[in-house]
Amino acid sequence: MNTPRKTAGLIAVVITAAAAVIPLYPLYIDTVSAADHLDAPKTMMNLAADITDVYAWHTGDGKVVTVLDFAGFTEIGAATKFDSTVLYGIHVDNTGDNVADHDVWVRFGQDSGGKWGVQITGLPGGEPVVSGAVDTVIDAGLGLHVWAGLRDDPFFFDLEGFKATAATGTLSFKQDRDTFAKTNVTSIVVEMSTDAVLGAGKSFRLWTSTRVRA
Repeated sequence: MNTPRKTAGLIAVVITAAAAVIPLYPLYIDTVSAADHLDAPKTMMNLAADITDVYAWHTGDGKVVTVLDFAGFTEIGAATKFDSTVLYGIHVDNTGDNVADHDVWVRFGQDSGGKWGVQITGLPGGEPVVSGAVDTVIDAGLGLHVWAGLRDDPFFFDLEGFKATAATGTLSFKQDRDTFAKTNVTSIVVEMSTDAVLGAGKSFRLWTSTRVRA
C-alpha cells in the first residue's frame, strides 16, 4: 500500500493465523455489467465488486499466479474494501470451449472480534478449502499460497494525456505521468498448480468475475 510502494504478489513465508468463519451464500444477483477503474456508474456504487485489472503469469517452479484487483482509486490511509456479500471468481478454461473447467471462489468474512478473513475453494492443485487472515500469506497446500489485502495499484495510465489525445487528435501522453500513482487497490493473489490448471491441455484461458449476494 502507499507509502512505501508495494506491488501485488506473494512471498515464500507462511504465517499461521486463525481463519474467520465465512458462510456460503447460494443466491447471487445475475445482472451482468462490466467496467474497469470506475468506468460504469452502476459499478461505482459497489467498489468491492468493481474489478480493476487481472494479471496472470506462470513461474519456473510449476505455478500459475493470478492477481485479481478491485476497488480502484483507494486513497492513502483509506480502509481496505472487504465485503462479505461479494463472491469473487477466477475461472479457467483448458479445453478451448469458453466454459470454465476450474472455478476458484473467494469470499471474505469477519470473526466475532471483527477481524477479516478470506476463504478460497476450488484452487487447482491446492487444498479443497483454504482460509486464513487477510494481509497474511496463507499456505494452500502442495507448496501453493494465497494472499489478500491492500496494495499499490500496479496499473500505469496517463488519463490526462488520453483525454487530451481524444479531444485534439494529437498524441499527448507523458510516460512519467501516472493517474494511478499514490492510489491503492484491494488484491486477491492465488497460486495454482500449472499441471492442475492445464489438465490434459496445452494452454488455458482465464477470466474473473464478481457476484453480489441478493
